[in-house]
Amino acid sequence: MPITDILERNCKLYPNDICLVEINPEIKETRRVTWKEYELMEPNPTTHYRREITWSVFNEKANRFANLLIERGIKKDDKVAILLMNCLEWLPIYFGILKTGAIAVPLNFRYAPDEIEYCLNLAEVDILVFGPEFIGRVEEIADNISKNRLLFFVGDNCPSFAEDYTTLTANCSSQTPMIPLTDKDNAAIYFSSGTTGFPKAILHNHESLMHSCKVEQNHHGQTKDDVFLCIPPLYHTGAKMHWFGSFLEGGKAVLLKGTKPEFILDAVSKEKCTIVWLLVPWAQDILDAIDRGDVKLEDYELSQWRLMHIGAQPVPQSLIQRWKKVFPHHQYDTNYGLSESIGPGCVHLGVENIHKVGAIGKAGYGWQVKIVDENGETVKRGEVGELAVKGPGVMTCYYNDEAATKEVLRDGWLFTGDMAQEDEDGFIFLVDRKKDVVISGGENIYPVQIEDFLRAYDKIKDVAVIGIPDKRLGEITAAVIEVKEGFECGEDEINEFCKKLPRYKRPHSIIFADIPRNPTGKIEKPKLRKMYGGESLVAAQNLG
Repeated sequence: MPITDILERNCKLYPNDICLVEINPEIKETRRVTWKEYELMEPNPTTHYRREITWSVFNEKANRFANLLIERGIKKDDKVAILLMNCLEWLPIYFGILKTGAIAVPLNFRYAPDEIEYCLNLAEVDILVFGPEFIGRVEEIADNISKNRLLFFVGDNCPSFAEDYTTLTANCSSQTPMIPLTDKDNAAIYFSSGTTGFPKAILHNHESLMHSCKVEQNHHGQTKDDVFLCIPPLYHTGAKMHWFGSFLEGGKAVLLKGTKPEFILDAVSKEKCTIVWLLVPWAQDILDAIDRGDVKLEDYELSQWRLMHIGAQPVPQSLIQRWKKVFPHHQYDTNYGLSESIGPGCVHLGVENIHKVGAIGKAGYGWQVKIVDENGETVKRGEVGELAVKGPGVMTCYYNDEAATKEVLRDGWLFTGDMAQEDEDGFIFLVDRKKDVVISGGENIYPVQIEDFLRAYDKIKDVAVIGIPDKRLGEITAAVIEVKEGFECGEDEINEFCKKLPRYKRPHSIIFADIPRNPTGKIEKPKLRKMYGGESLVAAQNLG
């Protein structure tokens, strides 16, 4: 059944229950605060901003937006893009799109203007919905992108080149649009680009989205009483698909803006959160803050917190061992997944297998996995090969890219590009990767883009960007630079040149050395990682 049916059901069963909460601890605002004045908010109630909606309001907002889209001519298989920071409007807009039979197209909020335009064109988007944080970027390309599509603005002070979402939806019907949907209808496009720069458009149907709900609920046993704390961005398949397990049961989600340890612990305490999905840096920051005495656990009510799971990057065993000493009652899990497999869960460790931390686990609920050689034949246990997965959550295709689709989809199997091996107990470990994506703090960084930028510097002969281990972020980027003969070049001038890049794309480390290339001209990045990252560098894992 289509995932929109779950929202309709929750609205009927739990109309007055709070389903979504937005908290921004850094905004001084009291007018929006509820929930017993945010549990009295001691000692300083003026430093919290909180909004909430019920299931009935969630569904009403989704219906109003769906009916607006229909009024504007949106029909099945049209595309509507979402460029918003996490907020209370995000999910109602997403589900409103799905209710029309159109395809939701979430966009990475880190995209530069040219990347936004590229993705809109690749996915053939008809409408862009964007928020105040993106006015400058959208305005820069507005003349190009508004020729064949509508622009809706979510927030105060709507810019002149867009239409106001709040005003438009206020005058639309709150009744459910009667658009028939099936499991095989297209539902969403997510973006992922591997190592080649600009993203590919990954198309999923309603069956994929529903399967992610079932997988997550099966793995972590969510009930109506669970409260899911969501910190990562909703444009990604990771955290949202983890919340889908609670969504299936009618559970509440808390959208927290901010990653400071005190923000996370305060939200867990006051919202009675039971499930928290973290990135490695956030977990490390919490433990470090506790060790320093910056936060004291006795100041928070954390007894209801039952599950902490981590993903999106390699997870150090030492971190989990340290976490269990501080939070011995917590269940722990990690899930492997890709956007092409509708995010987390096609392989998962399982809360009962903490003794196997370091492995990504076994096949998830409803999934099959195999490890194959270059000919597609299953390798013997213990041998290294490419990990392939198969199940109801595999993407339909790379939209408008038949060649790329054929490379990774074969007889229903998704070939992940990650190299893995299976141990004697049937647990899968990632050992290397074909893809060169650097995953730093849960964010994908594409080396080719940085390399192309650096090659424009007149003193650089050649350059290779690799990931090297980092205790807090999992990986950081290092630029290995070969200087042109007769030139001298220093780290300071490279760093100055890189200020033209977005901060998250700037190399953390500069290494001056020759660039090794194989006979076909390809950079030998495994050799560079071994030289400068150490043999302990584990391939960045697509974990959810």
